[in-house]
Amino acid sequence: MFFRKRKRTKYALEKSYVRLKRELIAGSVLLGIVFLIGTLWFWLIEEWSLIDSAYMTMITLSSVGFGEVNPLDDRSRLFTMVLILMGILVIGYLVNRVTEAFLQGYFRESIRLRQKRNVIDKLSNHYILCGFGRTGNYVAKEFAIEGIPFIIIDSELEEIEKAQQQGYLGLQGDATLDESLYLAKVDKAICIVAALSSDADNLYTVMSAKALNPKIRAIARASTEEAVKKLERAGADAVVSPYITGGKRLAAAALRPQIMDFVDGILTGGEKAFYLEEFLLQETCPYLGQSLSETGLRSKSGALVVAIRRRDGNIIAGPTGDSILEIDDSLICMGTAEQLRSLNSILAPL
Repeated sequence: MFFRKRKRTKYALEKSYVRLKRELIAGSVLLGIVFLIGTLWFWLIEEWSLIDSAYMTMITLSSVGFGEVNPLDDRSRLFTMVLILMGILVIGYLVNRVTEAFLQGYFRESIRLRQKRNVIDKLSNHYILCGFGRTGNYVAKEFAIEGIPFIIIDSELEEIEKAQQQGYLGLQGDATLDESLYLAKVDKAICIVAALSSDADNLYTVMSAKALNPKIRAIARASTEEAVKKLERAGADAVVSPYITGGKRLAAAALRPQIMDFVDGILTGGEKAFYLEEFLLQETCPYLGQSLSETGLRSKSGALVVAIRRRDGNIIAGPTGDSILEIDDSLICMGTAEQLRSLNSILAPL
């Protein structure tokens, strides 16, 4: 609880600029109110002309030392003294805020943040990566290799700076909060990856994302088998435990090293020759009701259909040419990047 409270009370970079912007606006509005009060006093009480009233207020607030526009009685002189004090306080506050803005590079950073906000506002059908630690770093690299649009959310400023140095789009904030997810356009995202260090944070993130966007695909990291079950009950579409998965892969690498090298190349992509891709057959697909041999997908694209996932979740591994394609089937295909792009022009990707 203490760690979560400390993390939430830490000033975020963007929030500090929002605070400074509000203070600058508040100081400007307050100065305008003081100017209006002074002008109305001389105009209504002293019955001066409007231009004389505004001029008298201006020289009073600016303390330029000019003489009075018209003679003042004791009451108006007392008001003028109060007006001078109010002007000194408000202008002093405003000058202090402007000085802080220059020292912190507010105007330069505000342009950069506005440009980044414009990029985020245009995001659609993108991925959200929560956490840029050791796990998140590798996830981001794979996303970048695949050319997938994504944004990173992390509560630590240092992690966001690292992400930006690598050319990634980053947003400092608490991924468990609806506010941060809204800023990352969770309503327009197609997938969220919760790779935070805490299982509880990943649980909160998945629940919040599913509540804000029920159609989003949620992938979560878990440290224990108990956390895996809770995340699945919370609505996570897939849960990965680095320790469980790592142990299985270590055993497989020891028992079947050649096969593991091949599988690694397929799963991670990068500079490898082959990739795995999943394609969803929708109503617009022209091959519904046909067998694999009739579609000629292999000859047309060069990609190999290694499995078919039916609508009810059953998987047909190594389908034969007689396997019939049905609506909402998912074809799991293997091939080079060029072959999968060719198949993508034929079928609708998941």
